[in-house]
Amino acid sequence: MRGALLVDGTGAPARRGDALVVDGRIAELGDVDAPAGARVLDAGGLVLAPGFVDLHAHSDLAVLSDPEHLARTTQGVTTEVLGQDGLSYAPVDDASLAVLREQLAGWNGTGEGLGGAAGAGAGFDWRGVGEYLDRIDAGAAVNACYLVPQGTVRMLVVGTEDRPASPAELDAMRALVRTGLAEGAVGMSSGLTYVPGMFAGTDELVALAEVVAEAGGFYAPHQRSYGRAALQAYAEVIEVARRSGVALHLTHATMNFAENAGRAGELLDAVDAGIAGGLDITLDSYPYLPGSTTLAALLPSWASAGGPARTLERLADPAARQRIRTALEVEGSDGCHGVPVEWSTLQVSGVRHDELADVVGLRLDDLAHRRGAAPFDVFADLLTADRLGTTVLQHVGHEENVRAIMRHRRHCGGSDGLLTGARPHPRAWGTFPRYLGHYVRETGVLSLEECVAHLTSRPAAVLGLRDRGVLRAGAVADLVLFDPATVAAGATFEDPRRPAVGVPHVLVAGVPVVTDSRRTGDLPGRSLRSGRDTAPRRPAPRRPAPRRPAPRRPAPRQHPTPGGPS
Repeated sequence: MRGALLVDGTGAPARRGDALVVDGRIAELGDVDAPAGARVLDAGGLVLAPGFVDLHAHSDLAVLSDPEHLARTTQGVTTEVLGQDGLSYAPVDDASLAVLREQLAGWNGTGEGLGGAAGAGAGFDWRGVGEYLDRIDAGAAVNACYLVPQGTVRMLVVGTEDRPASPAELDAMRALVRTGLAEGAVGMSSGLTYVPGMFAGTDELVALAEVVAEAGGFYAPHQRSYGRAALQAYAEVIEVARRSGVALHLTHATMNFAENAGRAGELLDAVDAGIAGGLDITLDSYPYLPGSTTLAALLPSWASAGGPARTLERLADPAARQRIRTALEVEGSDGCHGVPVEWSTLQVSGVRHDELADVVGLRLDDLAHRRGAAPFDVFADLLTADRLGTTVLQHVGHEENVRAIMRHRRHCGGSDGLLTGARPHPRAWGTFPRYLGHYVRETGVLSLEECVAHLTSRPAAVLGLRDRGVLRAGAVADLVLFDPATVAAGATFEDPRRPAVGVPHVLVAGVPVVTDSRRTGDLPGRSLRSGRDTAPRRPAPRRPAPRRPAPRRPAPRQHPTPGGPS
């Protein structure tokens, strides 16, 4: 690559130079004499940066079924982190896999594109973490890391009911987490607003996080609230880190709803206090205001206990349905972060069943007006007709909070993007170019060098990647070339699957996956595994604490809006 503006990912000032790639690695940077026969790419006017690392992706099935993977490749993403929000597809058995395919249909579809023989588990030819990562190694557009999903582990051992784990069950869950880490996972995630991970108390989370800390991994919780009890929820997961010694990564770190307007500084003060006290805390966010999740996530936790079939039974029962309505509209459901629902903030982004396609793009209050029905009844009827597969955007974010959080010195980028539905959140396709276009070029919230560091070396450090995330001789050539004058998110809320603008070239391990803004079809991506590809994070000194009963839920169980699929 000749004559690029080298932005190396460290935050150092940009400089002009060339880059020589040999055998999948950066061989030389600076004023380079191209070897005879080498392909020379004129990169004049373009920035050469390390490939972007998406710390919060929901491509768990797409990475296997969609070889083009345009949502990631066309943004310049070369590594993504899967297994988020405490729910994914490994480790599983046949029974838990069947529940997960149904429960996660709104996030990932049901896996029809995976191939394989017909049947309930068609195409799902893995059960453990290592086997899932082996499937990625068989051919992927980009690299992928995996987090052991705490909710999936709890489902496998305890089930989907709201009860404490027994000592024997806790030992079994610790063993599953340990095995997943040994097979290549880089840490553990939680979804503390989703069944069944939400049913774990603080002590249970500490016990599992201890295993992660011992292995040198990190803990990425989707916490119990991003609304009324957001600060209490952040305090809980920081306490988990303090007691366990685990490195803590606050995934999709946000402060939403009217209650939290202008309060990002309080979150950042808590983060800084934890860091000053010796904790390893990082965070990620996406550069948009609305969140995205499933419509069913707004239900109170008791209505989701027992799995999808039980939830649908409750929606059909008049007494239970009225109780749900009171929780949503009067009390503030824990599924809506303790905040009484505002139907005007909910916009349908996708449906599972095609016959319901006419509701996509409508807000719940508008849909209710068109149908001459109460918004709650439209909500409950839609969940029933779509078998809980409806996805929504939730318009509850605050620009001042978004900007304050992205300026933090330990902030990284993460899309939290769902790839399913007719009109998914544009962050799935637009997060990284939006950072560079809107928040660097247009508003100046971040400098170019700062922003690239947020999207490359910092997330690589979170993952412990040994040789990615920076431009230096010897590093793996995961690279992106973009035009700083034009780079922008092509995706919009009206047309959310448009590729990025101004990102003409992307390489994974030196192999072009995007050339002249077109996908090449090559599949050089692979799983990046703990031990083999990552260095362990050093556990923080654990604060001595007696194993005494703690409040099972120190904060109301709530579903984040711009959080895990949120």
